[in-house]
Formats: sequence, C-alpha cells, structure tokens
Amino acid sequence: MVKLKKLKGFTLIEVMFAVAVLAILLVIAVETYTPYIREGRRVDAVNSLLAMSLAEERYRSNNTTYGTLAQAWGGVTTSQGGYYTLAISNVSATSYTLSATATGDQLNDKVGTTTCSPLQIAVSNGTITKTPAVCWPT
Repeated sequence: MVKLKKLKGFTLIEVMFAVAVLAILLVIAVETYTPYIREGRRVDAVNSLLAMSLAEERYRSNNTTYGTLAQAWGGVTTSQGGYYTLAISNVSATSYTLSATATGDQLNDKVGTTTCSPLQIAVSNGTITKTPAVCWPT
C-alpha cells in the first residue's frame, strides 16, 4: 500500500479572506494619506506665488507699474507641478494680486473647514496679505 503525502497549503476561503483584509487596510491607508499628499502639493502653489512676487518686484524696479502675467511671468499659466492655475490681477503702480487656483483633485485641499483654493498674495502699497492665512506655511 502506497501512503500519500499530506499536501500543505491555503484553501480558497483563506486566500479570499486575506485579500479582503488587505483591501480594507489599503482603502483606510489611502483615505488617511490623501490629505497629506494634497498638503504637499500645496507647496507647488506657494513656491510659484513667491517666485511670481519676486518677478513682479523685479519688473516694477524697471518700470512705472507692476506687470501683467505676460510681462512679469512670461505668460506661464500653470504651476511647475501642474496642480494650480496661476493669474495676476489688480495690477497698478502700487499693487497687484497673485492667485493660484487648484485643479483636479487638489480642489479638495482643506485645512479644517477652510478650502485652500485659491491661494493668493495681495500687495498694496507695500502691505502683503496672504489668503487664506491658515493654508500658508508658518
């Protein structure tokens, strides 16, 4: 009489249970981590707005007014990472407003109940205002 070896392995039910547990953990991890990804992408807007502000001051040092998007920033309308649309408005000899409006999933970026789009820098007679204030790094 030939003795059969006992095979060791997993049953289909065990494998399906393990996959279900992994899927649940993955969903929880993604939902928990997504706000941190959005916050990290916000740096794209902050860096773009600060660079645009420097470009405006450089432009103003050579001209009688601040410049438009085409004049001061070369007409580029998206941030380097592509998560924000850039704009310059309210341009005069003493003031300007820079805006970075989120696109795509970045529109869901929030700090508490405050939506962080658009991020803005407003300069008026040397006074700088950054809005919304809670969205700017300290």
